[in-house]
Amino acid sequence: MRNLIVRLFINAVALWGAARLLDGIQLTGDFGGVLVVALIFGLLNALIRPVAMLLSLPFLLLTLGLFTLVINALMLWLTAGLTSYLTVSGFGSALLGSLVISVVSIVLSILLKEKRHLPN
Repeated sequence: MRNLIVRLFINAVALWGAARLLDGIQLTGDFGGVLVVALIFGLLNALIRPVAMLLSLPFLLLTLGLFTLVINALMLWLTAGLTSYLTVSGFGSALLGSLVISVVSIVLSILLKEKRHLPN
């Protein structure tokens, strides 16, 4: 359960960071709206992304994994289509947003993982 809350927090911060850095991505609403977007984004990544990765396996192999950014952009774009709290102006914005979200998520995951293993 704690891991789920940490992942939700990481997704929320990453989405907020992408919205702050990029003009083509807007988050509306308060912190609760950001959490709703993070939850939807997390559910899509957990349920639809594995199927998309499997179906696009030839492209993933041909691009040495770079096609993952396209899949992540599509997940972000789909999230924007499912909620009114997130607006993505186009595929280019979604692609840049997926890159920002990936970097922020990786950095936060590393930082939070290191803090969890510190002795009490």
